[in-house]
Amino acid sequence: MNIEQQLQNDISKALKSLFDEEGEVSLQPTRKDFEGTYTFVVFPLVKKLRKKPVEIGESLGNHLVESSALISGFNVVQGFLNLVLAESIWSDLFNAQLSESGTFEKKNSSVLVEFSSPNTNKPLHLGHLRNNFLGASVSEILKANGYDVSKVCLVNDRGIHICKSMIAYQLFGNGETPESAGIKGDHLAGKYYVKFDQAYKAEIADLMATGQTEDDAKKNAPLMKEAQAMLIKWENGDAEVMELWKKMNTWVYDGFNATYKQIGVSFDKTYYESDTYVLGKDIVDEGLEKGVFFKKEDNSVWIDLTDEGMDEKLVLRGDGTSVYITQDLGTTELKFKDYDSEKAIWVVGNEQDYHFKVLFAILKKLGRKYAEGCYHLSYGMVDLPTGKMKSREGTVVDADDLVAEMIATAKASTEEKGKVDSFTESEKEALFEMLALGALKYFLLKVEPKKRMQFNPAESIDFQGNTGPFIQYTHARIKSILRKAASENITTPTKIEAVEMASIETDLVYLLGEYKNSVDKAAADFAPSIVANYCYDLAKTFNSFYGELSVMNETDLAKRDFRLALIQQVAQTLKNGMKLLGIDVPERM
Repeated sequence: MNIEQQLQNDISKALKSLFDEEGEVSLQPTRKDFEGTYTFVVFPLVKKLRKKPVEIGESLGNHLVESSALISGFNVVQGFLNLVLAESIWSDLFNAQLSESGTFEKKNSSVLVEFSSPNTNKPLHLGHLRNNFLGASVSEILKANGYDVSKVCLVNDRGIHICKSMIAYQLFGNGETPESAGIKGDHLAGKYYVKFDQAYKAEIADLMATGQTEDDAKKNAPLMKEAQAMLIKWENGDAEVMELWKKMNTWVYDGFNATYKQIGVSFDKTYYESDTYVLGKDIVDEGLEKGVFFKKEDNSVWIDLTDEGMDEKLVLRGDGTSVYITQDLGTTELKFKDYDSEKAIWVVGNEQDYHFKVLFAILKKLGRKYAEGCYHLSYGMVDLPTGKMKSREGTVVDADDLVAEMIATAKASTEEKGKVDSFTESEKEALFEMLALGALKYFLLKVEPKKRMQFNPAESIDFQGNTGPFIQYTHARIKSILRKAASENITTPTKIEAVEMASIETDLVYLLGEYKNSVDKAAADFAPSIVANYCYDLAKTFNSFYGELSVMNETDLAKRDFRLALIQQVAQTLKNGMKLLGIDVPERM
């Protein structure tokens, strides 16, 4: 039982003794501007006990000081009872932390996390990076929390957008390959996606000049008609179209794999929409038989979701071609057959919120038992200082280019500070990449997923403030102190003597005890931002400690040994927490 649980028990006993009141007791951290460690909110008791909040708080506080070995003092602010832990408790608390394994109980529950979801018509960009980092981090947080986690990727390798790149390559490619162009295959496909859009817009302008409306011009543009015709040929297995599709997709997959490797993202299985869209058609047939779907005059298939607060939704076109919902029905069915997981999470941007409401509603109407376990982890878009990114217009920040730029910035910033003069070239390169990816991942993960955000490369790489490099540097600083102790044959203890602690030391001990709570909450909310900001608070508090107190120059050996053990725990906790974000921390800088 940890200190918080013991305190909850003591409060429960006090409530029973004083007021004959029973119920669950919850605590929250005391606000920093008040004395205390834990706060018990008494407002919910006011109506039951017919007493003023301050009166309840005073009675409860006095009783706890007398009856609980954990409490040495208290203060009441309106309906908040702030509890001060006894000095002797802190050493016991820290020794308990030292003896803990740091692992969570096995949940005996499985979770499937789908993320990345790239299209084979373009390379990964900044928006994909937020998606990948969120998916990978949520997976690691759930694993750490005791869940059995599988990570899957669904590649959008078919559809009208893929045909656009293919048509443009046929028209303008002249046999170009990644090797002949000297660029990655995913970049080559993206190049022709942009070329299609440029040529398509020119055709629209020409048609509008002849008197057509913009809507008519968009429909009648020859390039769009060619792309639509190619999609039908693809679904009919046309040999020439399939050959080009396979060739271009192979180029793209090679490019994706190189990017995934560099950013440290992997999957247990990859699904391809080209395999699953047919399964979706089978489910549409099933839904028609059950009366869940209906056909319109043009032979298209729909579902009426007006009773669910939505509208009618197309699930299959009149010409028999699939739409996104068709593919997602098939893919979802296949995923649950493959993994039989209790919960499935889709990490997809919030522009698809409505799509997932529709998907989950359809699954429930079809009677799928797994429908209750489906969850859309919706996240906000990432903007640049110049505005929104658009792939087809070529205004995105390419993931590969961004990582390269971040590495260059990390190199310049680190070398300017003269922190790596003793490093070999290979050690420098490894450190620069670690700092760059740490800056990038942390900046994108520290913000609550649902919030839209603006990416600022210069701010993300700063060694001060709420950034990845600040936390990485803090870890390296602690490891430097520990190496100095080891060089002087000073062993860091695994158990400490009772010592009088400064308030900044108790702040650190308290924060170390909150690590599991932060991981718990991050797992429950699917929010890596909770772990990210916990790591920042811990690093910031350590730096305050470092500014106030000495470790190696402390003459009281018991205090020196305690501080060595304390900062070692801080370093290990920072390393563990950052690992859940997919971020490595350096041993030295």
